[in-house]
Amino acid sequence: MNTPCYCAAIRSAARKTTALYDAALAPAGVNLAQYSLLRKIERLGPVSLTELASVAELDRSTVGRNVKVLERRRLVRFKSADDQREAAVGLTAAGAEALRRGEPLWNNAQRRIETTLGAEGAKRLRTLALAF
Repeated sequence: MNTPCYCAAIRSAARKTTALYDAALAPAGVNLAQYSLLRKIERLGPVSLTELASVAELDRSTVGRNVKVLERRRLVRFKSADDQREAAVGLTAAGAEALRRGEPLWNNAQRRIETTLGAEGAKRLRTLALAF
């Protein structure tokens, strides 16, 4: 039986798509994972790592490691939070600047995906993504 593995196909597409966005965002000095976390932090304001992980749909430990990288690069900083058991993370001026520089690059990557897939393909991709 020669049935294609849907999981392998989706993972391959995800890796290729991530590489496209990473290359597009390189001039802003961030990769897609970093840009995505910065955008979430910007939208949520100072946010706990637990809440950020929930919104990002990632393990808290993964978010913690990625935020530490952003902190070392001075794109985010830890602040006190309402819950004294956990610190909150917020953007720095450099983080806001990385987002400002990255936005048109991210938009270009979006358009490239839409052009590659065509209107109907992009619609099917959104449907697939929302199905899970």
